[in-house]
Amino acid sequence: MSAGPGPASPLLRHTVATLAYRGGKAVRGAPDGFSEFRAAPGSRSPGEILAHVGDLLDWALSHARGKQVWKNSKPLPWKAEVARFHAALESLDERLASTEPIACPEEKLFQGPIADALWHVGQIALLRRIAGDPVRGENYYVADITAGRVGAEQAAAKKEFD
Repeated sequence: MSAGPGPASPLLRHTVATLAYRGGKAVRGAPDGFSEFRAAPGSRSPGEILAHVGDLLDWALSHARGKQVWKNSKPLPWKAEVARFHAALESLDERLASTEPIACPEEKLFQGPIADALWHVGQIALLRRIAGDPVRGENYYVADITAGRVGAEQAAAKKEFD
């Protein structure tokens, strides 16, 4: 990754595509009511977590554009929040794919909003298991993840575990 402003590296775009692949798997086909599920009193619901992920991706885009903006969004209905997740990934990837230099160090984008989003996608996957609808494990090393593929349409899993 580059240490300063410039065009985004292929690795950063691949990381965003990995977030889309793993995040898409965690949210796809969630059962009715999952958005409001709580593992414990006072914990965040999957809908609240996914809204936060959308905010993180918007924040990453604002950093890449050079004008940091943070907002706390109220969760949308699940399907709308999933669509927002992929739309935010598409906006971020489009910015990273442009020839215009990103306005912040890639390391900061990764260690802040992108790594946080990956963390929260893992929480959603864990909550699916706790809620009784687990996401199948997978050998992600062999997954067909491609920079630029950040929408809801992702490649089929190559090697899932039972």
